[in-house]
Amino acid sequence: MASDNLQPEVISANWLKSLEVTSSTRDTESFVNHFLSDGWFRDMLCFSWNFRTLSGREKIHEFLSEVVDGQSRFGYSNLHDFKLDDPNISAPSLFKLPGSPDIEGVQGTFTFSITKPAAHGRGLFRITQDVDGNWKAFTLFTNMQDLVGHEESAVDRYGPHESHKMTWDDYVDAKFRDTEADPTVLIVGGGQNGLMCAARLGKLGIRALVIERNARVGDSWRQRYPNLTLHTPAYLCSILYSPFPTNFPKYIPKGKFANFLESYAIDQELCIWLSSTVAPNPVYDSFSARWTVEVERGNCKVILRPKHLVLATGYGRPRIPTWNGVNDFQGTLYHSDFHRDAEQFRGKRVVVVGAGNASGDICEDFVAHGAAEVTIVQRGATCHVSLAAGEKSFYDLTFSDKIPIDELDFRNNSMPLAISLQRMKLGGTQYLKMLDKELHEGLRKAGFNLTWEYSPGGGEVGILGFLLERTGSGTMLDVGYGRLIVEGRVKVKQGQDISHFDEEGIAFKDGSKLLADVIVLATGNEPIMSTIRALLGDTITEQLPPVVMGLDAEGELNQVYRPSGHPGLWIAIGSFAIARSYTKHLGLQILAQELGIA
Repeated sequence: MASDNLQPEVISANWLKSLEVTSSTRDTESFVNHFLSDGWFRDMLCFSWNFRTLSGREKIHEFLSEVVDGQSRFGYSNLHDFKLDDPNISAPSLFKLPGSPDIEGVQGTFTFSITKPAAHGRGLFRITQDVDGNWKAFTLFTNMQDLVGHEESAVDRYGPHESHKMTWDDYVDAKFRDTEADPTVLIVGGGQNGLMCAARLGKLGIRALVIERNARVGDSWRQRYPNLTLHTPAYLCSILYSPFPTNFPKYIPKGKFANFLESYAIDQELCIWLSSTVAPNPVYDSFSARWTVEVERGNCKVILRPKHLVLATGYGRPRIPTWNGVNDFQGTLYHSDFHRDAEQFRGKRVVVVGAGNASGDICEDFVAHGAAEVTIVQRGATCHVSLAAGEKSFYDLTFSDKIPIDELDFRNNSMPLAISLQRMKLGGTQYLKMLDKELHEGLRKAGFNLTWEYSPGGGEVGILGFLLERTGSGTMLDVGYGRLIVEGRVKVKQGQDISHFDEEGIAFKDGSKLLADVIVLATGNEPIMSTIRALLGDTITEQLPPVVMGLDAEGELNQVYRPSGHPGLWIAIGSFAIARSYTKHLGLQILAQELGIA
């Protein structure tokens, strides 16, 4: 149907009314028939206390038909009171079907209520016509927004009417004392994920105490290599409740970002114990549903008994491969996590093992500070995207700063991740490669290997696939590094066949050798499971699924901000966007457990 004959408002209203009838009559079959035969349904907490993505009518029907308290999920949750969003906020509009640009559909957002548990929700549908001309869902997203009677507080509970009772300082001190005496949630890690978790939980009325090993909030960024900046625009790195000032640079330097996190912790009145660590092997008592956690705070040991333990510890310790002769090297050798001062190596020969983001930033630092020679050892092909290409595609189109960030997160969550990957295979990656064509040709001539598949034959999912499946390992979001390689200022050595290290550098199985004064291992970090095992011990870790992050069989992120596999244990890692939106889902899950309705 020609787009000028489509009336999005009318089509949306009619389809949504029909969908509501199926819910009010608890007719699972009719509800499922509102989807295309290969349609997608993503649900976040409305039909289960989990994140689910179902593809195809059969799987959707199977999920909604599962029995909960003697009823089907569909009948138990009983979504009702469907209403299109105010058109001044989000009017129905046209969209192009991914992979079929000649096919147009209609998309719209709506609100609804949930019966069990009593909650408010919001959804987004993308509908298109089937072969018979009937409007069917290509995707439907349902998302719990708030539990009735326990809605997220929009403002600080302290106000003018409180001033005659206690000062603001007294109010904050009292709140901190209550939290420290009996935290409901203990958050391990005071980086951006941990801080946003604490801020969100606070708005839901849940006492959360953050344990941070560093002396200052933001030190996890402040202490990294000096030329680091955020590799995505400030708008996309927005922090929950607190957008960056409009005069901040587009790509924020790490020190400025660290200082912002510190001020954020103060502004959001977050209760944080600095220079503190959690002792290994906390104990969970299933009878009381509480943890026993020993915290080393300064020279003191404090025992806490929270109901929930949230691990916001980042992506793991430095990964240092084992090669023969490493200890024989007579120069300076360290992991990229510990790169601080390139100036001290002015005039030296530098070898960087690795060809990802850290490698790129560190090589730029060495070149800028006059290293005599900089060479990278590339052990595997790299998924490369220049910053310029990223700005022309992802940042300026998909993630427009003209849309409020919370609305942008909602819309992005509405698209199943598997579809996003499919869109990359069907042209998104090709478009990015086209933008970088000249640079890629120069990189290849310089001996730099490129790839856009994280598994051979799996399709060119590009940087999005690497971010979702490998947490970014093997990627290069290039802020200038590629041009240094093309110009010969950074040399490339293919190094899949490292033989051993010796006193002078690195030897390869083909008989070649790289002489070095400095070797930096930009070899990534261990999986988060290694951090979990070190903290929780083998007994608890063995009860968990083996993988955190990466996509499960349905295309949801493994164990992140959702049930971990162990009661009272949550894992909070991921991108800024994940933390901004998924902290709400984490808070709702914890709140539901505290209310006894989960």
